[in-house]
Amino acid sequence: MAAVRKLRMCAVSPTGKHSASLIFLHGSGDTGQGLRAWVRDVLVPELAFSHIRVIYPTAPARPYTPMRGALSTVWFDRYKISRDCPEHLESIDTMCSTLGSIIQDELNAGIPKHRMLIGGFSMGGAMALHLACRYHPDVAGVFALSSFLNQDSVTYQAVEERFRAGLPLPELFQCHGTSDELVLCQWGEDTSMLLKKAGMTTTFHSFPGLYHQLSGPEMEMLRSWILNKLPQTTTS
Repeated sequence: MAAVRKLRMCAVSPTGKHSASLIFLHGSGDTGQGLRAWVRDVLVPELAFSHIRVIYPTAPARPYTPMRGALSTVWFDRYKISRDCPEHLESIDTMCSTLGSIIQDELNAGIPKHRMLIGGFSMGGAMALHLACRYHPDVAGVFALSSFLNQDSVTYQAVEERFRAGLPLPELFQCHGTSDELVLCQWGEDTSMLLKKAGMTTTFHSFPGLYHQLSGPEMEMLRSWILNKLPQTTTS
């Protein structure tokens, strides 16, 4: 088996003792540094905490089918950008393994999974849902901003199976702008509904006038949710 490929990433270190970690995945074609810069543009002060390490990985460049095979920094391939087509599970599962090495690094640093959050923007949010719901369901939670899953995603089945077995599931925090492409906004809302139907605890927030982008109010709401899930504690 090939060795797991290490990802480039940037991180915002906590100002105090490191007792929790947040992995934030960028959208297609972006980078970890690009996402961090975007967050700093819309959120003052930036997404930084006294006890949480914020990690921004960069996806490796790979041929991307919707761009006719051109190289792009994407977390996985898609046959096409459509909710109705099958998922490209080979690339998704390979990347789940690669991202799992970041989680292992945090575990090695003494951070338990219940003190970790995984999330992302657009494709990064979809990647986070696969990673958290299928491979690391014992994390504290998952967030998805302007994101959706395909309608027959294996993630729905994984969530339902865990729910029926009485096994723990991460809580989902999801946001979408109402001025994003109408079909994408509907896909995002349907994703939240289907995950909730499968047994997951979900919260969906819509932002009037917001396009396929981040916003200050959205990020402030996300920051509050993060602190609720990962409070500062001396016993973690």
